[in-house]
Amino acid sequence: MNFLFNTIIENGALTGKAFFIATFVSLAVGLFMAMIYSRNHRYTKSFIVSLVLLPAIVQMVIMLVNGNIGAGVAVAGAFSLVRFRSATGTSQEITSIFLAMAVGLATGMGYIAIAVVFAVIITLVNYVLNMTRFGEHGTDQRVLRITIPEDLDFEGLFEDLLENFTVSHDLAEVKTSNMGSLYKLEYNVIFRPEISIKELMDQIRQRNGNLEVSCSRPVTALDEL
Repeated sequence: MNFLFNTIIENGALTGKAFFIATFVSLAVGLFMAMIYSRNHRYTKSFIVSLVLLPAIVQMVIMLVNGNIGAGVAVAGAFSLVRFRSATGTSQEITSIFLAMAVGLATGMGYIAIAVVFAVIITLVNYVLNMTRFGEHGTDQRVLRITIPEDLDFEGLFEDLLENFTVSHDLAEVKTSNMGSLYKLEYNVIFRPEISIKELMDQIRQRNGNLEVSCSRPVTALDEL
């Protein structure tokens, strides 16, 4: 176990051997994290490349600072400028970025074994949690959108259908469209098990004059921190 907590940088002196070992490990761990991340997340090529390179970049910064307080303050200021010029990512992207920075900090201080073990543990736990239903809602909520003509009184018009096909329903939004000639209704619904969505939409179309009806999953920004 002592091997995990030993540093390859002795007496605070940076050597060529320590530099190349730390850089190789940083790139290898970054590549490992990027490969696992790309298996079960939506991503862009630029983000994956950044995830591979970030540990090595942070490692180099830490090696150059190496106890210099003035250099450390300057680096902190540079990182804060980069933060304010970056768009906010999803929670998974931010978690991966922080993990890459942690790996870079560890390798930059010479703790190679800790960087590898920690990155493998966190990456695999993250992968398992995302592949399972951990943290998901127990109900399948949908958004039902119905278009009706302006001369049709929508209040209570679809209540009997929604009572039969849903566990719960709520009229979330009503707005006019097409110069006021149409109304668009938006319901948040939770369907009953084993019901036919097609049958519900067919019955709705019989009441709204065969105008547009759509059913989709809600689009939320809950994945952002």
